[in-house]
Amino acid sequence: MNRITTHPGAILKEELEAREISQKKFSELLSIPYTRLNEILNGKRPVTTEFALMVEAALGINPELLINMQTRYNMSVAKQKKNFLARLIDIKKACAAVF
Repeated sequence: MNRITTHPGAILKEELEAREISQKKFSELLSIPYTRLNEILNGKRPVTTEFALMVEAALGINPELLINMQTRYNMSVAKQKKNFLARLIDIKKACAAVF
């Protein structure tokens, strides 16, 4: 069974805690709403390219790392959807018959 990979927000949350930076302070430094940051850190909102670049400017964390983690997370979530997996199987069968 495939498991859902770690959301990049969880890693960033740990990093902020390790550096003893509060979410409120970090949201102020980035000039974004606290609720948006909190949703990212709790995996309820994706890490966007712009956000990853802001994190790099603030903390020196490679933005490509965060974006790649987000992509892997998105893929693992998609692979958990049974209806979507069934659709992929149908697409493979249809294409195999054509090609």
